[in-house]
Amino acid sequence: MKLAAALYLIPVNISDAPLRDTLPDGNIDIIRGIRHFIVENVRTARRFLKKCDPAFDIAATTFYELNRHTNLAEVGSYLEPLRGGLPVGVMSEAGCPAVADPGAVAVSIAQREGLKVVPLVGPSSILMALMASGFNGQGFSFNGYLPIEPKEREKRLKDLEALSRRLDMTQIFIETPYRNNKMVESLVRSLRGDTMLCVACDITDPERETIVSRPVAKWKGAKYDFDKRPAIFLIYSH
Repeated sequence: MKLAAALYLIPVNISDAPLRDTLPDGNIDIIRGIRHFIVENVRTARRFLKKCDPAFDIAATTFYELNRHTNLAEVGSYLEPLRGGLPVGVMSEAGCPAVADPGAVAVSIAQREGLKVVPLVGPSSILMALMASGFNGQGFSFNGYLPIEPKEREKRLKDLEALSRRLDMTQIFIETPYRNNKMVESLVRSLRGDTMLCVACDITDPERETIVSRPVAKWKGAKYDFDKRPAIFLIYSH
């Protein structure tokens, strides 16, 4: 497949569900036509490409790693193939690249230079959690990671709750998986009983997916174990 020269933003599966359940066939066709990829982790990227097409020629492919260890001054050079008329792909570790993901740096450079950017359809745990929460999908904000220190975190949670109530907006955030249960404890301790809390875990996993929305008061005493599971947290106060 002959591709136009563009920066293709390629979603990656976010669970072990079959690719056909989460990614359009058209994405696979586009992937087959790319030999330059900006990725968060080379090993994970190679595994994903082989899952998309066992015959994919990894040896003929160039990977540029973009993560928290990357010297950002080097990222512009990753787009040289694109400047030369070749397609380049951007992939996250999981989900949609450039959303809560370092790939946004490459996209920003491409946009500044007037290079074509093509986002592809695929799973976004943030949006899928919002869809399933039952909370306000007209107004929402993604806040990334919250402070680790307990007092700072609880203050931030109260601030987000107040913001949700004042602006009628769903507030979305994430946590390092091994601290998920601690996050729920902080939420229960910090927020009003009538504030709604949704925890969405293992989205798209046919066996482990868990998405539960209930008032904070009903989370008190509830049985749960979200540790070491990819999760999205949402609160809505109105």
